[in-house]
Formats: sequence, structure tokens, C-alpha cells
Amino acid sequence: MGEMSVFQVGVIGALFLSVASSVSIVICNKALMSNLGFPFATTLTSWHLMVTFCTLHCAQRFNLFESKPIDMKTVMLFGILNGVSIGLLNLSLGFNSIGFYQMTKLAIIPFTVLLETLFLKKQFSQNIKLSLFLLLVGVGIASVTDLQLNFLGTILSLLAIATTCVGQILTNTIQKRLNVSSTQLLYHSAPFQAAILFVSGPLVDQFLTKRNVFAYKYNPIVLAFIILSCVISVAVNFSTFMVLGKTSPVTYQVLGHLKTCLVLGFGYTLLHDPFTFRNIVGILVAIFGMAFYSYFCTQESKKKQSLELSLAPQMKEKDSTPLLAMQEKENHEAKKSAKDSLV
Repeated sequence: MGEMSVFQVGVIGALFLSVASSVSIVICNKALMSNLGFPFATTLTSWHLMVTFCTLHCAQRFNLFESKPIDMKTVMLFGILNGVSIGLLNLSLGFNSIGFYQMTKLAIIPFTVLLETLFLKKQFSQNIKLSLFLLLVGVGIASVTDLQLNFLGTILSLLAIATTCVGQILTNTIQKRLNVSSTQLLYHSAPFQAAILFVSGPLVDQFLTKRNVFAYKYNPIVLAFIILSCVISVAVNFSTFMVLGKTSPVTYQVLGHLKTCLVLGFGYTLLHDPFTFRNIVGILVAIFGMAFYSYFCTQESKKKQSLELSLAPQMKEKDSTPLLAMQEKENHEAKKSAKDSLV
């Protein structure tokens, strides 16, 4: 029970850190890109990952965590996949309308549910599916405005959905199957993610913005916001891997939509973004969906724990039976050998 309490505290801490850091970095990046005119999102993400790796490397050198060796091929493919998914999401935003891009992000949850059901044989109850549907409807009402379709943009969105879902599922699966922590996996994979984005980022950004990141005239204010964004990104990347490892990809996506609602709210209160009655209704519906999802997940988790506790004595008895039988057999053989030696 003590270990379970520690685990629950760890989950709550990871969720809180993920929400706080993600909302902070969105506000920081929005000020950097919208107000200061620095539109190079993909290149900025590569800098985020480089700073994250350097921070974790320093932490590892100071023995703040133990670096566990992981199969290099697995880590390399995993890192490249995550880097490609980030690039595809940015390309999707560049080739599609904002509304269609929001629909792309909404499609990640049902696609993740489908993949986990088909390939991992994971079961989702009707209550969980209903709460997810309510959540998606609410976020759709709050954030989706227009749906302008084009062939290339649709293909990029489909590829972005697929790579993002697979990457998040692998983040959860690798941690559990290889028995590594979120910090260890992030430490090993961050260099590969940073490398793929450092190479492709300037090209993607120049293609989308028609501007060169290396020709940009940096000033102290822009540099200060870039440094702040990179510092916050360490917490974002760390909490992302932690949430995916401790919960599930679907829960992480639900958390992501909570961040969307918070960003909309902060944008209205701090940055004076336009806010309509439709936004308010959508956010309220989404919050109800999140609340129902949290409630049903908690109830199912309690049922699972009670089932495991009820089965524990049976498993213990089953495990102890062969040991007792073996001990009796050894005692019998010892008595027999003693009798034979006396004869």
C-alpha cells in the first residue's frame, strides 16, 4: 500500500509538472513567435532537445540518476521516429488551416485507442470511450474554426497522426518492457531527436516561412525568450516521458487537451485574445469529459487493485505449495538415507 501511495503521488506530480510547464512554454513561444517575430518552430524544438540532453548529461555526471544501457538500435529508431513526428506536425500546420490542424490533434486519441486495441489487446470500457468522445467534442467546439482541406496537407496530417501515436505508445512500452525510467529513456533518445530536427529544422522552417533562421537578426530580448523557452522545455520533455511511462498515451493526450483549454483561457486573460461564447461552451464540455474520464479511470483502477488484492492470497498459497512439497520430499529422502547408512 505504501508503494501504491508513492506511485500515485508520482503520477500527480508528473501530471502537474506537465500541465504547468506546457502551458508556460506555449505562452513563452507565442510571445516569441507572434510578438517578437521569431517563427522558426522546428529549429527551436531542436534547441530544446539539445538543452534537455545537456541538462540530463550534467545530472548524470553528478549522479542524480543512473544511466542504464539500452539497445542502441531501439533508441536510435525511437529517437528518429519522435523527431520525424515533430517535423510532420509542424509541416501539417504549415500546409493546413488552423482548424484542420486542430482536428489532426483531436484524431490522435481515437487513433491511439485503435492501435492499442488492435496490437496491444488493450480493452477500453464504454464509459471511457464515452468520456473521450465528450472531451473531443468539447475541444472541437472550443478550438476548431475552419476546415480547409487539401491533398498534401491531408497526407502530412495522416503521417503526423500515425508517427505521433506510435511514438507515444513506444514511449510507454519501452519503459515498461526494458525496465528503464523516463529519465533514462529521454537521456538516450534526446540526442537522436535533436540531431534529426537540427538537420531538417532549418529546411522545414525556411520552406514554411520563406525565411532563414541563420539570417535572422537576433537581439537581447529574443535571445532571452529563446533561453527561457529552452529552460522550460527541459521540464516539458521530462514530464512528457514521465506521464507516458506512469500512465498511458491516451491519458497523456487527454492531458494535452486540458492544456489546450488552459492556453485558451490564459490567452484571453493575459494576451487579450478574442474569446467567444462558443469557446466557453466548448471548454466546459471538454472539462466535463476530462472529469468523467478521470472518474472512470479511478474507478477501474480501484477495481483492478481490489481484484489483485483478492487474488494475492491464492497466488501466495499456490507459490508456497511446491516449496512445502519439496521440503517434505527432501526430509523423507534424508530419513531414508540415514536409515540405509545405519543398516
